[in-house]
Amino acid sequence: MSAIPQPASYRLDRSRHAAPQVFEHLRELIISMTLAPGTVLSRAELANQYGISQTPVRDALIRLGEEHLVDIFPQHATVVSRIDIALARQAHFLRRSVELEVVLTLAKNTDPALVERLRLSLARQRAMLEAEDFPEFSVNDQAFHKLMYEAAQVPDLWPLVRRQSGHLDRLRRLHLPIPGKAKAILQDHTAIVEAIAKGDPVEAQECLRRHLSGTLSNLEEIRARFPDYLKA
Repeated sequence: MSAIPQPASYRLDRSRHAAPQVFEHLRELIISMTLAPGTVLSRAELANQYGISQTPVRDALIRLGEEHLVDIFPQHATVVSRIDIALARQAHFLRRSVELEVVLTLAKNTDPALVERLRLSLARQRAMLEAEDFPEFSVNDQAFHKLMYEAAQVPDLWPLVRRQSGHLDRLRRLHLPIPGKAKAILQDHTAIVEAIAKGDPVEAQECLRRHLSGTLSNLEEIRARFPDYLKA
C-alpha cells in the first residue's frame, strides 16, 4: 500500500467524529491523484496511520465505495478505482446543466461587487499558473466556481455536484498539467467573468459551455498518457 500522508501532514480533529474526517482526507488524496488508481488501501494500516480503530476507517471506505472511488473486495482488499468515463460524462452533464443556470442568473443581475471578487479570484489563479503550482491552481479553480454558486444563491448545490464529480475531477487533475490546459482554463474563466460584467447571459452561457467541455474533448490524449488509470 502506498503510504498515506498522515499523521505527519494531517491531524484528526478529536472533537469531531473520525469517520467523516478520514473519508474527506482519503477522498482528497484520491481526487488529487496522490493515491493513484490501483493503490491498495489496507484497513489495518490506515487505522494505524490515523491512530484510530478500524471501524471509522471501514465506514470511510464504504462511503468512498458509494462514490465509486474505491473498489471493495470483501475479505480481500480495497483498491482505488480506475477513472470511470461513463461516470465522468454523467458528472459533466450535471455540472453543465447547473452552471449554465448559475451564469445565466449572474449575468442577468450583474453585481459589481461580485465581479470584483471574481476578478480577484482570477488574479490568484494567474499567480498559481505563473508559478506552475497546479495543485493550488486547481484549488483556486474550484473556489472560483463555488463563489458563483454562492452568488447565485444556490450554495447547497455545490456540495451536491462535488459529490457526483469524483471521476470527472480526477480526469481534470490528469489533464491540468498538460501544456496549455491551465492557461485555457484561466482564459475561459476570464471570458465568463467579462460576460457577467457586461450583463450578457447568452455569452456567459456560451463561455461556460466551452469551458466545461475541455477535458472530455481531450479524452483520447489523456488516455494515451495514462492508459492504466482509465476504464471505458
